[in-house]
Amino acid sequence: MEEIKFKHTLPLQIRFNDVDKFGHVNNTVYFSFYDLGKTEYFASVCPNVDWEKDGIVVVHIDVDFLTQIYGSDHVAVQTAVTEIGTKSFQLAQRVIDIESGEVKCICRSVMVTFDLENHESKALTEEWVNAICTYEGKDLRRKKHG
Repeated sequence: MEEIKFKHTLPLQIRFNDVDKFGHVNNTVYFSFYDLGKTEYFASVCPNVDWEKDGIVVVHIDVDFLTQIYGSDHVAVQTAVTEIGTKSFQLAQRVIDIESGEVKCICRSVMVTFDLENHESKALTEEWVNAICTYEGKDLRRKKHG
C-alpha cells in the first residue's frame, strides 16, 4: 500500500475451523479478520458511537491476497482511514505476520455511515471526522475541486 502509517493493530487468533484442507487460512476468513479490525478501530477511535442508531456498511471492497497464512502463523490486522467524504470514507487494511512483518493480504474498502432507524445513508458527524483525523494525525477530508 502507498505509504500508509498504520497506527491501529489488532492481533488475531487463528481458529481450527479457519484452516482449509490445504493447511492454510481459507480466503473467506480474511474478511472476518478485516471486520474485526474495523470494529476494534471504531470502538477505540470513536468511543461515543451509538451502535443502536448508527451503522457503518461496506459498499465496496477490494482485496489482494499476497501470500498464504497457515494455522500456526501469528498474524494481526492493521487498519487506517485514508480519506473522508461527506457520507463515506476509505479504509486501508492489511494482515501482517507479527514476527516477520510480512504483509499477507491488503484490503481497500469504501464504507458508508448508515442510519439504522431510517434505513438510509447519512453524513458523518463532525465528532467522528475530528476523532478520526486526530487519531490518524492528519486532515483526511476529501478536497473539493473547482
